[in-house]
Amino acid sequence: MHLTVRDLVRSIQFYRDLVGLRLAHISSARQIAFFWIGAAGNAMLGLWTASAGTQPVTSHTAFRVSLPDVLAAPRTLRAAGIVPLDFDERPTDEPVVLAWMPAASVYFRDPDGHLLEYIAMLHDEPRPADGVVPWHIWELSAVGPARNLRDHPGS
Repeated sequence: MHLTVRDLVRSIQFYRDLVGLRLAHISSARQIAFFWIGAAGNAMLGLWTASAGTQPVTSHTAFRVSLPDVLAAPRTLRAAGIVPLDFDERPTDEPVVLAWMPAASVYFRDPDGHLLEYIAMLHDEPRPADGVVPWHIWELSAVGPARNLRDHPGS
């Protein structure tokens, strides 16, 4: 995955220090930086400095994390000065569940406006008719979080 950024130093700090990705390589001459996503060689994020006059384009990128990390994300993001967002990009204090998968997600924006998502797959049956629901609603359902946390205690 590759994203265009306006300020490479600021973006390196954001993805390294706030998102927690491991810096893999910087090419100062080319104004690019690469981060490993997960284990080295598994997946990579490339940040490319936009040239002057380039029209900014924003992307949506999802990072697979554990369910406990998704549940903690709103608090963790706020502590870092980042606004956690729900599916409709409204500020939130809890994840949402995309019931058709199902998966729990929290969204946020990087300094260049790219929409980022922390997502954890759930081990419940898909329920497409439920649409997108707040975590506390999913939690109240018969197949809510106790099963997911038991099946994936640190996944």
